[in-house]
Amino acid sequence: MLANEMFDLRNTLDQQGITFCYSGYMTEAILFGIGNAIKTHMEIGDADAKLAKGVFAVFVEQVQNVIRYSAEKVGKEDASELRYGILTVGTMGEKPFVACGNMIEIKDADRLRDSLTHIKGLDRDGLKALWKETLRGEVPEGSKGAGVGFIDIARHARGGIDFDFRTVDDAYVFFTLKALL
Repeated sequence: MLANEMFDLRNTLDQQGITFCYSGYMTEAILFGIGNAIKTHMEIGDADAKLAKGVFAVFVEQVQNVIRYSAEKVGKEDASELRYGILTVGTMGEKPFVACGNMIEIKDADRLRDSLTHIKGLDRDGLKALWKETLRGEVPEGSKGAGVGFIDIARHARGGIDFDFRTVDDAYVFFTLKALL
């Protein structure tokens, strides 16, 4: 039974164009290890250097979002804390994608949806202007960085971004962001 289940999962991932899939607690070490594997895979496949750099940059932003913001966590809010998420990297047609998902608190869903809807609606110049404006402004409430992560993802995603939310219960929503490069 185990071999059948794993083979079925492998085939499902292959059918979705997924070449890398990680589900679990994420750390900087995992970010580094998977990042190196993605770089090597793209080098072996003779990917365009600019495209490979974009895939790697989006991958890093996606994993950092899980590490910083996933509501599904164990440990204390310090270096011993681990946060859970799922990450996939693959291709749709000829275009690479990076998709990531994690739990967030339901109270954050509307703010995140509004922000991503705004970002998704901007063209290249609009994204650049928003990026500069965000860097010059105050750090957004609840942000553990400069607040430009989703903007950076959208700037690299030449094929656009897509996002979705699934209500899990009264307290949590599962959030997914996919960037098509």
